[in-house]
Amino acid sequence: MNTENLQLFEDQPIRTAWNETEEEWYFSIVDVVGVLTESKDASAYWRKLKQRLKEEGNETVTNCHGLKLKAADGKRRLTDVANTEQLLRIIQSIPSKKAEPFKLWLAQVGRERIDETLDPELIAERLAATYERKGYTREWINQRLMAISARKELTDEWKNRGVKQGKEYALLTDELTRAWSGMSTRQYKNLKGLKKESLRDNMSTAELVLNMLAETATKEFSQSEHPKGFRENVAVAQRGGKVAGDARKAIEAGTGRPLITNKTARELNHVVTQMIETGASVIEQNAGKGKDE
Repeated sequence: MNTENLQLFEDQPIRTAWNETEEEWYFSIVDVVGVLTESKDASAYWRKLKQRLKEEGNETVTNCHGLKLKAADGKRRLTDVANTEQLLRIIQSIPSKKAEPFKLWLAQVGRERIDETLDPELIAERLAATYERKGYTREWINQRLMAISARKELTDEWKNRGVKQGKEYALLTDELTRAWSGMSTRQYKNLKGLKKESLRDNMSTAELVLNMLAETATKEFSQSEHPKGFRENVAVAQRGGKVAGDARKAIEAGTGRPLITNKTARELNHVVTQMIETGASVIEQNAGKGKDE
C-alpha cells in the first residue's frame, strides 16, 4: 500500500510515496533531477543519465521501478522512483553544485564508519551527540544507549540459535513487542504516528525500560534453554515479552495510568523541558520578590 505525499527540497516539490509494507519512502527521480540540475527538461536529462548508467552496468538503475504518481496536470502517470539508498547513488552521478552537499555528506558518513570500525566507542559518542542535537535529554540518551546494548546482546543470541537476520528478527521482535505492549511493532508505530522513524527513538523512558526488560528476559531464557531455529525462539520471545508485560500491568495498576503513550520521546522531552524552565522562572520570580520585600 502506497501513500503519496509532497516533500520540499529548497522550496521545490518532490513527489514521494510511502510503502506501508516495506516501510520505505520512494522518491520521484525526475523531480529530484529537476531540482539538482535545474534542467528545462528533467525527463530528457534522466533518460540520458539512465541510459549511461545502464551502459556502465549500474545495478541501481536496473533495480529502480515505476509508480503511478500525480503529475502537474492532475493525471496519474507511471514515474521512475527510487528509495533513499538508490537515490543517493543516482545523485552521486549528477554533476551539479546542488548535488555536492549530498556527496560531501556521503563521504563524511563513510569516513565516520571507518573510524568507528577502528574504535567502536566512537559509535556511542556519535549517537549521543546526534540525540543531543535532536533535543533529547541526557537522561533519555543514557537509557537509549543501554537499550541499544541490550538489543545487540539479544540479536547476537538469536544469531547463535540459528535465527536468520532480517525477516525472522523482525517477526520475533513483533512477538516480543506484542507480548509486553499488546501491539505489534507496526501497530505501536501507528499509535505514535510514525512511518520510517525508529520506534525506540520515540519511546518514553518508561517504554524503553519495559522494552529492554523484555529483550533482556528473552536473552536470559534463550541462554538457559538453548532453543534452535526460528520456531523454538518464538515461544521464548513471547515468554520474555510477558515478563515485561506483567511488570507494565503491575505498574499501571499501582499508578492508575497507562505507561504506553501515543507521544514521541521528543514531545515528552519538550514537556519536561517546559516544566523545568517554568519552575526555574517561578523560583527566580519568588527570589526577586523576596529581595524587594
